Amino acid sequence: MPKRMQSPSSINLYKQCPRRYFYQYILKIKTKPNIHCIRGNIVHSALEKFFDLEPSALDNKQLKSELASYLKNLFEAYWARSRNSLVKLDMEPQQIQFYYEDSVHQLANWLNQFFAQLDKRMNAENPVDFPTAFAQVKPFARELEFRSQDLNVRGFVDYIEKKDNKTIVMDYKTSKKFDITPQYKLQLGIYAALYEEKYGSPPDQVGIWFLKDKPKIIDVDEDLLKQAKFEIEQIHFSTESAEISDYPQQRSPLCKYSTGQCDFYDMCKPYKSNNNKNLSRFH
Repeated sequence: MPKRMQSPSSINLYKQCPRRYFYQYILKIKTKPNIHCIRGNIVHSALEKFFDLEPSALDNKQLKSELASYLKNLFEAYWARSRNSLVKLDMEPQQIQFYYEDSVHQLANWLNQFFAQLDKRMNAENPVDFPTAFAQVKPFARELEFRSQDLNVRGFVDYIEKKDNKTIVMDYKTSKKFDITPQYKLQLGIYAALYEEKYGSPPDQVGIWFLKDKPKIIDVDEDLLKQAKFEIEQIHFSTESAEISDYPQQRSPLCKYSTGQCDFYDMCKPYKSNNNKNLSRFH
């Protein structure tokens, strides 16, 4: 069987639960849309489109208010565009409203830090005007797909910036946790490996902009690249089979939790042979 094209999300999903990987990527059973994915796409789209702004079109006396309105309008437009998907979710209106308000808060937090970058340049010892400052903080590239036929892996990078003679590959996260977990680190390592293959050398740094908090950046070193490439090799070796028995269940609180359950819970029945005590731990 030929190697499947993998991604950071598919590799991390396999590491979380091989059986879930089997259902999603081998049998290709469709998963249900969820609020985290939908609102993440909305926020990412608003931030990507934000930098299409033509700075010279703004009133210099009302820069911050106009930028804030512009970003809020972008968010509103993408939220409205996703309304049908939001309505189909099995959620109460107040729950959806919570994520709407939380997303607005995250974008406001991001915008305040963006303003700080502009102010630093516009009020420096050798100040620049707003269009120049905007150009300086604007990402070098946005929303790029990297695809490697050699590694058989691909990934979508949110943006790349050039800062202090360094190339930094970044990803936005709407998560409520602000640490670069092993899963995030693997994702960033894969991005670094893909960048290295495409451009001949790796980026200097990779990081995650936690939109509820701030950017967190790590250096790219040989260990990060080696670990990413090792995990890519391992996923290809581990997913050669199309037999369900080769994809064991990994029982965890992610099977069934207080607000939902795995998309494949009813099909997988991870606790069918266990007594109710084992199952009740995850309610």
